[in-house]
Amino acid sequence: MKIAAISDDGVNISQHFGRALLYVVLTVEGGKVVGRETRPKAGHHTFAAIWHPQAPGQRHGYDAGSQAKHCSMAETIADCQVLLAGGMGWGAYESMKTFNIEPIVTDVESIDEAVQLYLEGRLPNLMERLH
Repeated sequence: MKIAAISDDGVNISQHFGRALLYVVLTVEGGKVVGRETRPKAGHHTFAAIWHPQAPGQRHGYDAGSQAKHCSMAETIADCQVLLAGGMGWGAYESMKTFNIEPIVTDVESIDEAVQLYLEGRLPNLMERLH
C-alpha cells in the first residue's frame, strides 16, 4: 500500500491540497513503513494563469477546469491508495475518490504521526475542514 501526504517541507502535512508543493509517498508493507519518497505536485502555483469562474451556488472545485487540474494532480500519485491533507476543496476531495484514492483530511501535522494513526485505524477524516 502507498500513502501520499501533501507537504511543503517533506515533514509536515500542508493545510491546503491545491497550494502544497509536493507529495511525500510512504510505502507500507505488513503495517510498517518500508519506503519514503518525495514527488513534485502540481497545484495553484502550476495553474496560476488559468482561472475558471464558478457558477452561482457551485461548490469550489466542481467546474470543468478544476476537474482537469485535479486529474493532473492525481496522476502523480495514481499508485497510491490514500491521500492525507490538512484541508482541501470539496471538488478535489470528490475527484480523488474517482481515481480510487481515499482522501483523508486531518489536523495532525506530522506526516509520520498521521500515517501511524491511519495504520492503527485511529485517524479521523475531518470533513468540516473541506471548503
